[in-house]
Amino acid sequence: MFNVGDRIVYPMHGAGVIEGIEQRDVSGSPEDYYIIKLTSGEMKVMIPVCNKDLVGLREIISKDEVDKVLEVLRNKDMDMSTNWNRRYRANMEKIKSGNIYDVAEVVSGLSQRDREKGLSTGERKMLENAKNILYSELALVEDLDEEQVQSMVEDCLN
Repeated sequence: MFNVGDRIVYPMHGAGVIEGIEQRDVSGSPEDYYIIKLTSGEMKVMIPVCNKDLVGLREIISKDEVDKVLEVLRNKDMDMSTNWNRRYRANMEKIKSGNIYDVAEVVSGLSQRDREKGLSTGERKMLENAKNILYSELALVEDLDEEQVQSMVEDCLN
């Protein structure tokens, strides 16, 4: 169970901080909810405590793991399908996993493909979403603002 103040990641949405745990009456039965303030934007989400594993909530990575993430971003030997549909589905599964290394692989692979051949609108949107998820977690881990993290990530990709 997470506590108020814990820094967590909500897959597909990014990192945030648990601002509260409230009990709400849903369909006649009381249930506890995490109130999460996501770092990107002003969005707050409510997740039932009992569904934390189902939706994939996890703690943010440690500072020691940041170098491993940056190493994934530097990897230029990404093996991606040439078939757009297969590539899109594989990348979507990686993002949905909530695993920061998988998200970093998507960012690295799509950034490389964009430089070489360009991206479709769908993949460009996926790349931006994956970058935002990555930025939000790295910003919380390193206590930096998203612009500083963005610069750090772009340095690794170039």
